[in-house]
Amino acid sequence: MTTSETTHQPIRRAALIGGTALLVLAVLAGFANFGVLENLVAEGDAQRTAQNIREAETLFRYGVAGFLVVAVLDVVVAWALLVFFAPVHEGVATLAAWFRAVYAGVFTVAIAQLAGVPSLLGAADTTGGRLDAEVLSKINAFHDIWDAGLSLFGLHLALLGYLAYKARYVPRLVGVLVLIAGLGYLVDSLGRLLVPGSSIEAAMFTFVGEVVLMVWLLVKGGRVTVDESAPASPVRQS
Repeated sequence: MTTSETTHQPIRRAALIGGTALLVLAVLAGFANFGVLENLVAEGDAQRTAQNIREAETLFRYGVAGFLVVAVLDVVVAWALLVFFAPVHEGVATLAAWFRAVYAGVFTVAIAQLAGVPSLLGAADTTGGRLDAEVLSKINAFHDIWDAGLSLFGLHLALLGYLAYKARYVPRLVGVLVLIAGLGYLVDSLGRLLVPGSSIEAAMFTFVGEVVLMVWLLVKGGRVTVDESAPASPVRQS
């Protein structure tokens, strides 16, 4: 292996690790959120929600476990993208990584609300409507904490979009799409905080930037090379 290849290898490896982690993360998040939580939770109906979880407690536990793995993978992605984008601007890349790592911590706090639901349902001294209301309250708390954390995730994506656009080691369009995805999360998160009852769901349309970045990392990221003679665009594809 040449000196040049040795220099490029950590960045290429980080791209593949980050892309793979993003792919697994997306599958698990889809299963946990859409396949489990949204199927079991009846919005505004505490009794039905509690009954659904009782009848599918094992599935619910798998969903919570899936969320926890997602939180761990978020930290892996934060590290991988830090390594990958550091040649562009180490300070901004580090800040972006911290935003995602802190988001993962906030998300874990949110998941803890769900983790307490099975034990609550099994409590012998809490029955009827009170128990059902507590279950729904924990689920609502999960969503509230997660929504707050998504503002940090949005900042993470916005910085990644800036780095991609600045470096040009991914197509500029990808950088723009990732930046837009970050702004979408910020609009959603801050909208719910500042406008009571807000139903804005911008991220439903802007998330495409995340998908494009993931695919690019898997398909092209493993072939990038560092060009130290071009500081404005320090990384290029081989």
